[in-house]
Amino acid sequence: MRVKEIMDEKHPFIYDDELATKARATIRDYALRILPVVNENKKLLGIVSRGDILTISSSISPIRVKGIMTETKHVATKEDEATSTIKEMIRLDEWYVPVIQSKQNKTYEGVLGLENFIQAKLQKAPNKLSKPISEIMSKNVVTCTPEDEVDNVWRLMQNRSLAGLPVVKKNKLVGIITQRDLLKSGAMMPTFESKKGRFRKPPKISAIMQRSVITLKTTAKAREAAELMISKNIGRIPVKNNKDMLVGIVDREDIAKLLV
Repeated sequence: MRVKEIMDEKHPFIYDDELATKARATIRDYALRILPVVNENKKLLGIVSRGDILTISSSISPIRVKGIMTETKHVATKEDEATSTIKEMIRLDEWYVPVIQSKQNKTYEGVLGLENFIQAKLQKAPNKLSKPISEIMSKNVVTCTPEDEVDNVWRLMQNRSLAGLPVVKKNKLVGIITQRDLLKSGAMMPTFESKKGRFRKPPKISAIMQRSVITLKTTAKAREAAELMISKNIGRIPVKNNKDMLVGIVDREDIAKLLV
């Protein structure tokens, strides 16, 4: 299976001289995790991630995309073998990589995400996902509380390289907070600009967290988790025991590791 067979050819991109605020709106409106950056000839230059865009809070920021874009850790080509590419993405802890025509021709062609691989394997090799999620989930779960301030949780996400956290109160799961929620809220403190934005004081997580959370029991199979991730477009699922206590979390990388 080649990358070109499962990649997303319609994934949006942005030009390097466009405003960073346009990149923010594109990532927010299309629920993207990365936005490839190209030059006028559509040659890949880098990417803008949710983390990069959260540094921009003002809706009238003059900053250009080239001012916040970063180099991608890995770039795939259309002819690369898909499983090998996914293994490299897992090694680098990258859920998405841009795809170019070839090593010689760096024209942007699309994006490969872990979910593209998971969806293909669900159809071709569902038996590989027969393990209970209790065997593949992360048990040492990083969490936050509804009373935590948003900017502190953002720093925690950055320091631990996490895109989402379960929210707990008295050892009970009460919500989940993701980078997308932070982006939609407009609550983050900017890095490039003076402190301005929708909130004068850092809000609490309770103000922007998702209260309706998709969860699974420890006895659920990995296939069920994979199907939910694809159908609901979610990256992680908290896992609870029979007493409704949070005991783990399973994400797309856990599923992809099982498949490769």
